Amino acid sequence: MRESSTSLAALRRTIAALDRSRPEGDAARFATGHPGLDAAMGGGLARGRLHELFAEPEEAGAGAGMSLLLGWRAAGEGQAPLFWLRSQGSARMGGAPYGPGLAALGIAPDRLLIGTLADSAALLQAALDALRCPALGAVVIETRGPQPLIDLTASRRLALAAEASGVTALMLRIGDAPAPSAAETRWRVAAAPSAPLPGDAPGHSAFDLRLLRRRAGPDGMGWRMEWQAHRGAFGEWNGGRDDLGREGGAQPTTLSGAVVSVPAARPAAGRAA
Repeated sequence: MRESSTSLAALRRTIAALDRSRPEGDAARFATGHPGLDAAMGGGLARGRLHELFAEPEEAGAGAGMSLLLGWRAAGEGQAPLFWLRSQGSARMGGAPYGPGLAALGIAPDRLLIGTLADSAALLQAALDALRCPALGAVVIETRGPQPLIDLTASRRLALAAEASGVTALMLRIGDAPAPSAAETRWRVAAAPSAPLPGDAPGHSAFDLRLLRRRAGPDGMGWRMEWQAHRGAFGEWNGGRDDLGREGGAQPTTLSGAVVSVPAARPAAGRAA
């Protein structure tokens, strides 16, 4: 795992050093793997667009997990690097990701770049620079609390940069309220109970995902879904029906908890690897 916490200039050098080629097989959309969601979205989420994901502070782990997993899918499952941009405040509150935990989810730590910026202004500028680099597969932009700098104008700049390069932007907004933006889609993320595997083994990471807004097409739909690391894709929760409130199959007994593993008294994976 490569981690940068120095300066915006260092991030720009990292971005500039990347190969400018894009992975083969790019398409207008990338599938999540969940049949109901992908069908409702016309084959998946639009590639090269800005998507917003909102999570309550107590759901920060689920929000980060969902954002990274969607980014991993958008990046062609490691064909192109995934860039995670955070402010120093977000990094302090959320902690550093744990490499083996990411690997257990199917995310290769050596294909994940992490940039930590001093404040929201630097974060936005780094996001613009990253989205202008077509070698990247996706950029996750994490914020916490109200962000007055991320207004309609700022989101339009991010959306235009993503559209020009074809790099998908996933803005994770923890503890913030939705406001007018240029995002293609807007989602609400929360952790869901995970259905236990045979032998009462811990179940797959599970999420409740609701579509709050969509620029073209119906919204207001929701799905309960699980991340199936062996497939590298999302799937239906426990083989049940995928719309919220109509669960099928066995009742869950294990809570999914935080999705992105954070080390306690251990160094982050980038320092341990």
